[in-house]
Amino acid sequence: MAQYEHLLIYKAAYGLALYFEQIVHHFSRYHKYTLGSELRAQTRKMAPIYFFKKI
Repeated sequence: MAQYEHLLIYKAAYGLALYFEQIVHHFSRYHKYTLGSELRAQTRKMAPIYFFKKI
């Protein structure tokens, strides 16, 4: 386990990413590949960016 995975901010960001994965799964095909891919990409970036900015 990485050192930052126990942090609350990381857990919250990871939970948000999982939530958006579930939501995007129900989008129509058009929105899944336009809006959905952008939502997924942004939420996957949140936790690592926050962690490395604090160091």
